[in-house]
Amino acid sequence: MTSNFSFEIKHKDPSGARAGIIRTRHGEIQTPYLVPVATRAEVNCLTKEDIEKLGVQALLCNTYHLWNNPGEKVMASKGGLHGVMDFNKPIFTDSGGFQVFSLGFGMEHNIGKLGFFLENQGKIPNKKPQDKYAIVEEDGVRFKTENGAERFLGPKESMEIQSALGADIIMAFDECTSPLHDEQYTRESLERTNRWALESLKYHDKNQALYGIIQGGKFKKLRDESSKFISSKPFDGIAIGGSLGDSKDDMKKILEWISCGLKKYHDERPIHMLGIGYIEDILECVPYGIDTFDCVDMTRVARHGGLFVSPKSGGSLENKFRINIVNSKYNSDDTPIDTLCECETCQNYSRKQLRELFKKGYSKKTQDKESQQLYNQIATYHNVHFMLNFMEQLRFSIKENKFNDFKESWMRN
Repeated sequence: MTSNFSFEIKHKDPSGARAGIIRTRHGEIQTPYLVPVATRAEVNCLTKEDIEKLGVQALLCNTYHLWNNPGEKVMASKGGLHGVMDFNKPIFTDSGGFQVFSLGFGMEHNIGKLGFFLENQGKIPNKKPQDKYAIVEEDGVRFKTENGAERFLGPKESMEIQSALGADIIMAFDECTSPLHDEQYTRESLERTNRWALESLKYHDKNQALYGIIQGGKFKKLRDESSKFISSKPFDGIAIGGSLGDSKDDMKKILEWISCGLKKYHDERPIHMLGIGYIEDILECVPYGIDTFDCVDMTRVARHGGLFVSPKSGGSLENKFRINIVNSKYNSDDTPIDTLCECETCQNYSRKQLRELFKKGYSKKTQDKESQQLYNQIATYHNVHFMLNFMEQLRFSIKENKFNDFKESWMRN
């Protein structure tokens, strides 16, 4: 366990949702919190000044991508992630384990770790096995770079890279399975992940807080076994990874299994939900004691015309609480993206103006780079502000014992 890391639960709502504080050597995180993703040590389309104005509490960076470029030694020579980003607040890194899946099985079968888009199977042809960029071995994973070179990443290497990057909170090396993996393969994968978890504990930098990752796919017995195993080890926190089933109902069922298991072992360490960050998913996850989340969605969808809106501005489960600014109906819409949002974008730009910038920047005829850059920045700024404000409201509702009312105000639309 790391001496400069702690977690305190400040309040529990009757729903099971909890508000707390994670303390690290670079400051505190008020939870629950959605951690913006800075994959390659930058949040796409936002400046350092934007990050400061937004009041971002923490960031998550990607070990695999930084290992490939510019490399952990280059990062270390520049002061690690905090020095490179000039960000003196808590930083998470993942272990590279998700790329085991996304560049291997996921690439071969065109799926993500959530089975929600299995209906796309058949629409996009599977890649040939030789197109995979990751091959799982018992000691780690062999990755193939795009130029054909091979690199090996195992738990020891992952811990060394994350140490060089200098994050405050790091993840044990694991294998992320998919909704298509059967129980036999998922068991074999879990046994590997457990071995890698022990090696991660052995080799990790003791100045960094290490989270163990619960795996087991969509199989109750395996999730129970993984919860028991991770709970019994001296990790500083716990993360939930791997396949979460074929539907959102499956996700809730899996969270119920894990939550019951951790309660049985009286485990109150902080829990991080890897790669999940849709509004409806956060609202479903928080009652199971989830404290932090990470997701690229709030920045990625902005660049594709998706802008977040609250229920009072037309947000609903059906439209995933977003509008598509490409839609021609916004041609003459002089209202802000969201009437309740106080971000700089909503104070200074209308939906009509944002649509004009998007069309100008992304039109095949014009491809105006200045318009594209401006749109990307102000759209991303709005989405990040919107989600961080949503999380602030969520925390307040927990402290007031009104989480269920808050959830209902979003989910009933």
